[in-house]
Amino acid sequence: MELGLIKLIYTMKKTLLFMMLLLFVVAGCKNKNAEEASENSPKKFEYVVDRFADVEIMRYQLDHWDSLSLNQKKLIYYLSEATLAGRDITFDQNCVYNILVKNTLEAIVETYSGDRESEDWKKFMDYTKRFWFSNGIHHHYSDLKFYPEISKEYFLSLLNNSDKSLIFKGDNMQLQMVTDLVSKVIFDPSIAPVKICKENGKDLVANSAVNFYRHLTQAEVEAFYADYRKTNKKLIDPERPISIGLNSQLVKDEELHTIFEYVYKIGGLYSDPINKIVYWLQKAASVAENDAQKNHILKLIEFYQTGDLKTWDDFNVLWVQDVASQVDYVNGFIEVYDDPLGQKASWEALVNYKDNEHSQRSDKLCQNAQWFEDNAPVKPQYKKEKVTGIAAKVITVAQLGGANYPSTPIGINLPNSNWIRKDYGSKSVTMENIVYAYDQARLKSGVPDEFYFSENEIELAKKYGYIADNLHTDLHECIGHASGKMMPGIDDAALKNYHSVIEESRADLYALYFLADPKMVELGLLPNEDAYKAGYYNQMLNGLMLQLNRIDLGGEISQSHMRNRALIANWCFEKGQQDNVMEFVVRDGKRYLKINDYEKLRQLFGELLGIIQDIKSTGNYSAAMNLVETYGTKIDPKIHKEVKDRYARLDVAPYGGFVNPKFVPVENNGEITDIKVDYSESYVEQMMRYAKQNSFLKK
Repeated sequence: MELGLIKLIYTMKKTLLFMMLLLFVVAGCKNKNAEEASENSPKKFEYVVDRFADVEIMRYQLDHWDSLSLNQKKLIYYLSEATLAGRDITFDQNCVYNILVKNTLEAIVETYSGDRESEDWKKFMDYTKRFWFSNGIHHHYSDLKFYPEISKEYFLSLLNNSDKSLIFKGDNMQLQMVTDLVSKVIFDPSIAPVKICKENGKDLVANSAVNFYRHLTQAEVEAFYADYRKTNKKLIDPERPISIGLNSQLVKDEELHTIFEYVYKIGGLYSDPINKIVYWLQKAASVAENDAQKNHILKLIEFYQTGDLKTWDDFNVLWVQDVASQVDYVNGFIEVYDDPLGQKASWEALVNYKDNEHSQRSDKLCQNAQWFEDNAPVKPQYKKEKVTGIAAKVITVAQLGGANYPSTPIGINLPNSNWIRKDYGSKSVTMENIVYAYDQARLKSGVPDEFYFSENEIELAKKYGYIADNLHTDLHECIGHASGKMMPGIDDAALKNYHSVIEESRADLYALYFLADPKMVELGLLPNEDAYKAGYYNQMLNGLMLQLNRIDLGGEISQSHMRNRALIANWCFEKGQQDNVMEFVVRDGKRYLKINDYEKLRQLFGELLGIIQDIKSTGNYSAAMNLVETYGTKIDPKIHKEVKDRYARLDVAPYGGFVNPKFVPVENNGEITDIKVDYSESYVEQMMRYAKQNSFLKK
């Protein structure tokens, strides 16, 4: 009956339809006046908004908002509405049950008529906040299902004292089946226990809860796309291959034993939210800053209308060449981190405008892109003979959405298509106001005093930590992701489930290797030859110890960015033992990382970069698997327990995310005359507003 109900819901829906900053950013040398932001900004900007479970919710500011033109403000507003319109897509992609659970939780929050002051209610709200934060029932980093700290009986009492018609439109019998299913999904550990299975040797598709594949095995999926490539060989340009399967769900009809591919587009899967996205994109096109910007917005609309991946590439070519516009955006099915096979993309969106002051450092990196390529410690055949079209900037984030919300990366490099990057270049961004918000929220974390080896490392972090971390992000996005090339006939799909961690490791190693280069001081990007050491110490300590606080005792590392950091740190620690590059020193029963030779550590970063670039360029799956499984997955249980115990005394939330600013149009006779920024909305208020305004997969 349960499977039948799921199929009924799915049919009705079809027809009716890096990364967080590292655990902390040490207080640095940036003095910023909060009053530089919009006039609507409070005098004393409160960065921390909410705290629950292992999460801290923060705000970010929009600096220089009032210096933007009215048309630019309108453009940001319209693009922001397009960013919010796809909210339900992310929930649904993460797990087939998520929309039902979401509707249920939000119906209870909105209509429950009982006691809202009890401890059980507070625990229910903590679970609901965690669900919103993770865009579903699985932890956003560990991918494991999490559970409420209330009884099933109490949950059912909440349901029975709420308006259940908001959950599912159907007769009483269907409604009862749905609510029974929701309670099972929330409390039964056997239902969808893992969002993304990354365990070597297991069927990665059958054991993953993500909603990219239905009723299929890994072998069936791989055979389907292998046959697709063979059948459509004449239609696929080997020099400019499309990202096959990027924007679709693959479903096997268990009765007909036939596999169908449902494309995300208007008239296809997710038609209702995509229609709304397109509506707002059309309004954005009407106030575009220039023809180039208007053209790529219109091409994105065409992609959403057709679902054609050739059109998606055409959009990316237009978008990546637009380097003149002040306002920019990300919107689409882009990153493949959540697909266990590294092929299908999650929907994400982001709106931003250029931070002209801080973009001067990224401009210098772009101007020297060929120098970085020529001097990278990788084999000559993996280097680009001519670096083309690398564009980088520091941005002010204006709105987060989809897979970028509430938890967001601090930098982005797009597009992902290797041939577009080779022929037309890429765009890299560092999210300055997001990084700064993290910095302000972590000023009093106490982590350096607890974990750093000595006052020397703490002083380095205070002086140069903020600068080094920002430059690391710039290098990671601008140089790391944009560098290197693939061998003929090799694409990212060759590395399957290890693609993401290998690519993030590659970009991080480029950043780390060049962070210590004298070129950084020569270009004025670092103040002196010692500043890079703050970034090196932070990288190694985080990979070896600090990030373990995010994982439950007995667990393994599963998230790609965490695996990347662990891989680099563990490999370098092991290989550096012979020359005493670094060591653990024990004082008062606590271990501390001591780096003895920073120059040799840089050489190790370069050596590992050469190995990983070889894996990436040749698509060497077995080498990728060996490297990741050996250095990026396992955890020393003694170190793990020590880290958890030491963090417990600090009471620091391992994860952070954000509420968005709210845009309020000011109208006169039906015409928008200004857009104001409102920072007053709480986390729950924002989630419930989005639930009412942007729930397009309710039925």
